[in-house]
Amino acid sequence: MLKILYLDDYLASVDKPAGLLVHRTGLDAGETRFALQMLRDQLGRPVWPVHRLDKGTSGVLLFALNAEVAALLGQRFESGNGLKKTYHAMVRGWPAAHGLIDHPLKRMDDDDRPERTTLQDARTSFQTLVRHTLPVAHGPYASTRVARLALQPLTGRRHQLRRHLKHIAHPIVGDATHGKGPLNRALAAHLGLQRLWLHAGALELAHPVHGTPLRIEAPPGAEWDRWNPYRAD
Repeated sequence: MLKILYLDDYLASVDKPAGLLVHRTGLDAGETRFALQMLRDQLGRPVWPVHRLDKGTSGVLLFALNAEVAALLGQRFESGNGLKKTYHAMVRGWPAAHGLIDHPLKRMDDDDRPERTTLQDARTSFQTLVRHTLPVAHGPYASTRVARLALQPLTGRRHQLRRHLKHIAHPIVGDATHGKGPLNRALAAHLGLQRLWLHAGALELAHPVHGTPLRIEAPPGAEWDRWNPYRAD
């Protein structure tokens, strides 16, 4: 059963666990559990996802309870206008204290393949919250630097956060596509957990029907405490 964060006649939001797909996809044909079907069965009514979270990402996931609201919110999430999303991520290295990643991204198709020509404006704001040093050897170094970031995507491009953090050479820990496999495996072995360390912590928006300001939150799970002993500041 999914933890419901918000529910009314038009919207439902859940705290998606890491490792759960939002809906069925040919990219993971062997998977049999999906957030969409689980919430539909839990509520006993149809639901429409209005944005995506990668399978490995945990946190706030929003659904509409009718097709009209789904279409309206889908446009908002695509443009990034009228809503604010805050994520937490553990990344390799120590980025600057704060910054803006302004880097266009190729549009991606439904099979997660970048199209050849179409570039989309993409911007992500970040703030470094905590720096860590772990006793995990990496290349010529005897230890590994990792930082916890707060991220705010200002546009809604597919895999935007993962691609932007790779672009600035601070990939998300556990990212099998954009990170370094040997380091991901070494950190997973040290922490005793393999996952993509990306969490959708908060979503702020005006209600699509009556305009009431909404803030939906899901604190990171207890597994994030595994990083605490390695704080460097």
